[in-house]
Amino acid sequence: MKSIISFVIRYIPRKYLQLVSHFFLRVLAIFYKGHDVMCNVCDHQFRKFLPYGRKARENALCPNCLALERHRLMWLFLQEKTNFFNGKLKVLHIAPELCFIDRMDSLPNLEYITGDIESPLAKVKMDVHQIPFEDNSFDVVFCNHVMEHVDDDILACKEINRVLKNDGWGIIQSPVYDLENTIEDKSITDPAERERMFGQRDHVRKYGNDYAKRLSKSGLNVKEDRFVKTLEETKIQKHALPVNEIIFYCTKG
Repeated sequence: MKSIISFVIRYIPRKYLQLVSHFFLRVLAIFYKGHDVMCNVCDHQFRKFLPYGRKARENALCPNCLALERHRLMWLFLQEKTNFFNGKLKVLHIAPELCFIDRMDSLPNLEYITGDIESPLAKVKMDVHQIPFEDNSFDVVFCNHVMEHVDDDILACKEINRVLKNDGWGIIQSPVYDLENTIEDKSITDPAERERMFGQRDHVRKYGNDYAKRLSKSGLNVKEDRFVKTLEETKIQKHALPVNEIIFYCTKG
């Protein structure tokens, strides 16, 4: 199973996976019935989650809604530390994750807009470098695992800062490695070399511990929130949460 999933996510473009993968995985879910773990995004229980990743991580992917460890942590963060589920909010979700789309769209307190340059699931076709909305349009912006793909991450964050309202906030997650500084080399265009240098063929940089400081160059105020460290171990295990994931919580600068 590990090798199959690793091959699929490495070589099949994300836009195609988004259309069909959930049908296949829901069949697999039958073989993972149990009560040892629970996905807090969709409230389904299993004996364990599916492996996931190019170097497959055990107990990672919910076969029902496709939430990963980071999605389950973010959902819990939104529930416990924000007004996302009860505030009257206009939300822009860039490169929306399948596990969130229907659930967020159904919340009666939200005006929920999804946007992406290629995803078939997004309502608005848009380039994050040129977000097609007016200044101060949104209360909340989500943009997860996008910045490692884009040509100019600082410009993209400037656009997010621009469309946020004065009291707006957002979450901008990316893979962050235990490096002092971000690695970036625009001369590297060969997919195999990008994978070697940045961890994935369609990544253009590899973020280090300067991630929050780097994004703050855009004008955003970026706070590192180690929310997972405040949770009980039983909850971390029950939802299979990522123990080293930092929530990068942003406010308009």
